[in-house]
Amino acid sequence: MIFADKLIQLRKKNGWSQEDLAEQMQVTRQSVSKWEGAQSVPDLERMVQLSRIFGVSIDYLLKDEIEDLEPATVDPDPAQSSQLRHVSLEEANRFLQIKSQTAHPISYGVFLCIISPICLFILAALSEQPNTLTENAAGGIGMIILLLLVACAVAIFLSCRSKTASFDYLESETFETEYGVTGMVKARKQQYQYTHTKNTILGTCLCILSLLPLFGGILISENDLFLVTMLSLCFGITGIGVILLVRTNIIWASFEKLLQEGDYSRQKKQRQASSEPLAKVYWSLTTAIYLAYSFITFDWGRSWIIWPVAGVLYSAVLGIHSLFDKKSS
Repeated sequence: MIFADKLIQLRKKNGWSQEDLAEQMQVTRQSVSKWEGAQSVPDLERMVQLSRIFGVSIDYLLKDEIEDLEPATVDPDPAQSSQLRHVSLEEANRFLQIKSQTAHPISYGVFLCIISPICLFILAALSEQPNTLTENAAGGIGMIILLLLVACAVAIFLSCRSKTASFDYLESETFETEYGVTGMVKARKQQYQYTHTKNTILGTCLCILSLLPLFGGILISENDLFLVTMLSLCFGITGIGVILLVRTNIIWASFEKLLQEGDYSRQKKQRQASSEPLAKVYWSLTTAIYLAYSFITFDWGRSWIIWPVAGVLYSAVLGIHSLFDKKSS
């Protein structure tokens, strides 16, 4: 069996696509395609890397006469081993289970934040009616209810956060998965894809259509209390749509984190790590400029414009940094 056939066999055994292997090898998919098409052979450094990834010896990869898998005899790179975490099948299953469990309460917490002003709106409208609540009483009761709902939401967020804190490295660090993890995650992601697409479409449509009660209410009546009720209904519909979007995207993101795809790919993690020092310096300077200008001119009413300008410029700074980073790579 030639090297190209062995490479295809090992890649499929791990449940990886050519893109997955290329990402782990930090090469292009075309390079992997040429290796598997027997159009080219990796250099020695890449061959050593392949032996480590698949856990086979270099002799097995290079010698056509060796058909049976041989364990890797190459000692792992100490620097690389100390830097990269290894995610086992048990850890991956536990992570997916926790994310699936916390997706529901988090979505309900977001819903509570969205609907928290409804009571304040309705009570404020009621205070405008004769022989009802005073304006101060309506505002006080409405704010109490708003703060209680937000406090409940924050408690939910903190509780869910404590359950997933041990897996933060999946989002920011590059890691390796043990045998069987990639295949298992891909299979579960494929099973969930229909549900993800359905919930995304439904949630998005609900958010777009949530304004219909308000516009319909304007056509029916101009009564303030009625219009506020219709506005509250808009908030409720939006909240339901957001529940669907938040829940499905948390679960979908958990698959991408384990597969290191999309926003959690190795390249994006490396760019994020390289841009962190730049972000700290940039926003520290922005804060210093804002405070210095405001205290010198005492023009606090206009100095706020520094922040939106800085936000727009930050995107340009990141783009320039990314270009230089790619050139250096």
